[in-house]
Amino acid sequence: MWVLLRGGYPLRILLPLRGEWMGRRGLPRSLVPGSPRRRYRKEALPALEVPVLPVTATEIRQYLRAHGISFQDGHSCLRAPSPFVKALQPKDQTGATASFSLFIDKTTGRFLCMTSLAEGSWEDFQASVEGRGDGAREGVLLGEAPEAEDSEEVQRIWDRAIPLWELPEPEEAQLARVMFGLTKVTDDTLRRFSVRYLRPARSLVFPWLSPGGLGLRGLKLLSAEVQGDEVHYKETTIPRPGVYHNLFGLPLISRRDVEVVLTGRELDSLALNQSTGLPTLALPRGTACLPPALLPYLEQFRRIVLWLGDDLRSWEAAKLFARKLNPKRCSLVRPGDQQPRALEALNQGLNLSRILRTALPAWHKSIVSFRQLREEVLGELSNVEQAAGIRWNRFPDLNRLLKGHRKGELTVFTGPTGSGKTTFISEYALDLCTQGVNTLWGSFEISNVRLARVMLTQFAVGRLEEQLDKYDEWADRFEDLPLYFMTFHGQQSIRTVIDTMQHAVYVYDICHVVIDNLQFMMGHEQLSTDRIAAQDYIVGAFRKFATDNSCHVTLVIHPRKEDDDKELQTASIFGSAKASQEADNVLILQDRKLVTGPGKRYLQVSKNRFDGDVGVFPLEFNKSSLTFSIPPKSKARLKKVKDDNGLVTKKPSSGKKGAVPQNSKTCLGQAHHPYQPDPSKPSR
Repeated sequence: MWVLLRGGYPLRILLPLRGEWMGRRGLPRSLVPGSPRRRYRKEALPALEVPVLPVTATEIRQYLRAHGISFQDGHSCLRAPSPFVKALQPKDQTGATASFSLFIDKTTGRFLCMTSLAEGSWEDFQASVEGRGDGAREGVLLGEAPEAEDSEEVQRIWDRAIPLWELPEPEEAQLARVMFGLTKVTDDTLRRFSVRYLRPARSLVFPWLSPGGLGLRGLKLLSAEVQGDEVHYKETTIPRPGVYHNLFGLPLISRRDVEVVLTGRELDSLALNQSTGLPTLALPRGTACLPPALLPYLEQFRRIVLWLGDDLRSWEAAKLFARKLNPKRCSLVRPGDQQPRALEALNQGLNLSRILRTALPAWHKSIVSFRQLREEVLGELSNVEQAAGIRWNRFPDLNRLLKGHRKGELTVFTGPTGSGKTTFISEYALDLCTQGVNTLWGSFEISNVRLARVMLTQFAVGRLEEQLDKYDEWADRFEDLPLYFMTFHGQQSIRTVIDTMQHAVYVYDICHVVIDNLQFMMGHEQLSTDRIAAQDYIVGAFRKFATDNSCHVTLVIHPRKEDDDKELQTASIFGSAKASQEADNVLILQDRKLVTGPGKRYLQVSKNRFDGDVGVFPLEFNKSSLTFSIPPKSKARLKKVKDDNGLVTKKPSSGKKGAVPQNSKTCLGQAHHPYQPDPSKPSR
């Protein structure tokens, strides 16, 4: 929708695509807090850049030593002198670390110079050190400024916004405080964090400022809507969420600060800072992800407390982020009745400092007793629905059986050739992706362009070739989804695929990986000439990846060759029994070739390790939208069939009951299925 502001300029707000997140297109990729960022490469990079030769921390250290570059080992980055800063750089009071302004990520090799604000890949850094590449010899950095349209829009909105205490009507200011839960947050706190209020949109405005607090890089607008007895918040970011890398509160951080509290919302940071006086930072996208581009700004802290929210999903995200930040320096605030979100704790009169003191260490060598597990068990028992995972919006029957989509599980999906496995699994994954599940697609069978076209059609619920004037609108919304694609096609090595998945989990906080399909990795394995042994090894590798990275892996496997008139079973999965044994869930897309009419295609859940529920539910394919969740509109209720004598009869319509002729050549002559009419019972 469009909200028209006073002054004649529009504020574009899109429908939420990631839970409570809302976004728009705009600035280039890979921006981090600070003044305008400069990069080496001008050309657009793919959404998921797969390194040709993945670099390790050991290789980075060896390279620095070989070129005589001193470095310091940090938590998630290596710190070294920057080649982009003049040699005669003034030192700080310690006289030792002033020139160590370059941070190199241990996992990806990407670098960031805090002084010159140069950034790039590991290959860019090597080119600069060795005096080759785009202007690296002279140290010339290519500029990349924000798009003029976004800069102007950011400045216009910021100029129109005013502090809450300057609202002309006290009643309006009080209403805004009540809506956003700011009744106990003081004006001094709002002034310190430079929070404003946009009256036409009735939204709080949080600025994205440079570390020095001088440059304005972007904005986040938070609006509140009352739905029943609850208040729901919606966020709009400029630039769009994918490149909105703002650590809210960063300009207030001092070099001497050694402890910080990370929150999932800006409002919680305000409450924590006011109550405890501790440095607080709000992650730009809450529990969705922690971009590696922000890690250099967190290197100075010896202790990080993650207080992201009050639900099970926030707790899982906190544990995942702690692994990226180095668990040995992280502590987690466990959600609970007496430990809600920081803003709610402030409004309830709870002692926030006491809650922080109860934060649990994120790292321990091993679990030795139930004592260390009892709180985890209590959390799952207290939040049964959240423990069951994220529920599908398009497939309610799948929720009835599987209960939800959970991290760390392995799902094996199979079905006959040509039954629509890829089409179904793309909608299955798209449903979760629209709810904020960061998804990585590995399509080895069809090209990414064709897969993206299918998913975009499913997303728009209609064929866009018939309405090209709406393509940009849907493409903009589809682009804001946390969806990434591997660039592989055809035969690939399992080691290369696993390395790419590890890279994606670290950089994009991927929670769901779809591999379509396993057979395309078996030709590269040289373990033996036994294809069964090769498949067992691949399945074991995916199982280990899912467990170690708390990431759900959906693995498509072709079945053995079966007769068309027979239903597939768990034993029909190609290979040995290891695939079905290792899997937490086994889904089978049944497609009875010799059956006509509704009910010939259905999904069978044959294994469910979470709670054991199994069963089937029908699927009906809608060709216009390429979906299984939205059945096509019936053009006619009466169907003509021929009996054995060649006479034309009419089947009863769906609104009336009547006997079905026993000699009718329909699907009733086949074996009875739960979702096909029983010959012994009246048909609808």
